[in-house]
Amino acid sequence: MPIEGAPHTLSEMTPFSFQTAQKILFGRGHADGAHELVSAFGKRVLVVRGRSVPFVDLLGERIRDIGCEVMEVFADTEPTLADVENAVDFGRRSAIDVVVSVGGGSAIDLGKAAAALIPGKSATLDHLEVVGRGQPLAAAPLPFIALPTTSGTGAEVTKNAVIGVPEKGCKVSLRDDRMTPILAIIDPALTDNSPRSVTLASGLDAITQVIEPYLSKRANPLTDAICRQAIPLGLEALAELMNDETRSARDRMAYSSLIGGVALSNAGLGAVHGLAGVIGGEFSAPHGVICGRLLGPILKLNFERAMANSADLSRYREIAAHLALCFGMDKNTAFRDLPVKLDQLGLPRLGTWLGDKPDLTAVANQASASSSMTANPVVVEPEALVEAIGDAL
Repeated sequence: MPIEGAPHTLSEMTPFSFQTAQKILFGRGHADGAHELVSAFGKRVLVVRGRSVPFVDLLGERIRDIGCEVMEVFADTEPTLADVENAVDFGRRSAIDVVVSVGGGSAIDLGKAAAALIPGKSATLDHLEVVGRGQPLAAAPLPFIALPTTSGTGAEVTKNAVIGVPEKGCKVSLRDDRMTPILAIIDPALTDNSPRSVTLASGLDAITQVIEPYLSKRANPLTDAICRQAIPLGLEALAELMNDETRSARDRMAYSSLIGGVALSNAGLGAVHGLAGVIGGEFSAPHGVICGRLLGPILKLNFERAMANSADLSRYREIAAHLALCFGMDKNTAFRDLPVKLDQLGLPRLGTWLGDKPDLTAVANQASASSSMTANPVVVEPEALVEAIGDAL
């Protein structure tokens, strides 16, 4: 029986393209052989790492033991333009052969940007979107390998790096098709026993990144297939991890995060991420918290607009049913009730960072021009976005 809302024959499908990392290794134990895989790409290795990632010390020792030279750059926070420029300068002076990131999205974005820019001679701003010239890379990136230690961003399989530009109050992308990692190693064991707050925020980011591509204007049959499975899988895993630490839930959460990265690269995102780039850049709120807090209000807004336009509501109802089942809510009010459920789980409200009287109109106007907003399934004017942000404060 065909799935409601999906094309029934190949002749009805709109042409599409699909891109992801050159090779993906998923599963427990894959990180143990990472040093041998890294050494195949060169002898001078730049490791971009989170500071509190125990595995990276062992990885560095193993790489050195097989005759490679290891240099390190730390990614303590979400990378800024200055962080990228410093890493690129260091990499150029050190004649790096390969870049490896071990950590969360911040480490992966910084490493990906460094690998992309080290081989060239141009300035970082020449290639940044929005605040820069947005030019394609002048030279092919260095080989880049990603080992995520959180389940959230999916950056290990995307073709862009998100960079903060504090002086402009925004986050923007460095983007090029050649920036997709040459190898992504997703070993869920690296995420075991992550703090509950990190698990919740990063997990909500992962879930948002399978929901938005599923609703996107640019969704295609391949992204539909992988998102349709990953949405309930990720929700079930996150709900389980809020109560108990299990290997099975960590594995499912890591898989859902991976699928989010694959899907967003090929189908785009939506209004949640359109707003998140601005709010994160302007107010330094954590990305996963922003996504989690905006998910319910934006789903509610999109659903109401779709209903008013007599659009197909089957995907919204599917998502609402999954949310209700995993978080103990009524499926008919799941979008409206999600913020209250997140209160109960301990996710901070955005007012913690935005304060009492933020200029939400300015935020909404800036977000309306973002690339993520162009993939949103319905048109939403800034006034409606202001209301959605208000529900997240």
